[in-house]
Amino acid sequence: MEEIKVSPDYNWFRSTVPLKRIIVDDDDSKVWSLYDAGPKSIRCPIIFLPPVSGTAEVFFQQVLALTGWGYRVISLQYPVYWDLMEFFDGFRKLLDHLQLDKVHLFGASLGGFLAQKFAECTHKSPRVHSLILCNSFSDTSIFNQTWTANSFWLMPAFMLKKIVLGNFAKGPVDPKMADAIDFMVDRLESLNQSELASRLTLNCQNSYVEPHKIKDIAVTIIDIHLRQFHGTRYAAISPDMVSAEELEVQESHLSGNRDSEDDQ
Repeated sequence: MEEIKVSPDYNWFRSTVPLKRIIVDDDDSKVWSLYDAGPKSIRCPIIFLPPVSGTAEVFFQQVLALTGWGYRVISLQYPVYWDLMEFFDGFRKLLDHLQLDKVHLFGASLGGFLAQKFAECTHKSPRVHSLILCNSFSDTSIFNQTWTANSFWLMPAFMLKKIVLGNFAKGPVDPKMADAIDFMVDRLESLNQSELASRLTLNCQNSYVEPHKIKDIAVTIIDIHLRQFHGTRYAAISPDMVSAEELEVQESHLSGNRDSEDDQ
């Protein structure tokens, strides 16, 4: 159940990279928690922004790998912010505190949306060098929850966790994926009601990314759910992640497409 938490890599990470807590707002309750690893001389690091269920620890494998290659990596956890502009103001203050003029932002799900919106918000005085978006989105209306966004603060923690858990993979999964889900569930359990409610509010309140304001920023998109291109030069996932049954269906589909092209 806790393979990742007892793994040598995770224990090495926790024992060698200190967790920092930084306050940049007038409100002392708003604390940014972060791991800052790699050469501090690098002034344009990669900053990892977690999904709703994530904490600063969830990117520990990326932190270990990238710092091993000489990069500076910052993985952080948000304070409680109920409004996007409030979040942007706090994040800007955090960058100023860390003396970082421009950064690369890696965001997963909500983290990716916040990264895009921050780049949009600062487009006149750019603070974002590039964006890496993993399973993210650009318009909150896809969740069909904009009408309930302002009521999350009223919901008890168990109900908020149920909403988040509903998005986790169900049924048989790859063992490594199962371990990752267990780890994310554990991290979700560490979040209190205010942290969850505020993140879901940011995730669902009516907002969208204005693409013309971030058009000059390099963007890399990672979608780990894309399987329809398996077996083609557009493949985005390892063949090892596809079950034999799914592989058979994909091969049959591709074979059918080739036959159709030959007939034409």
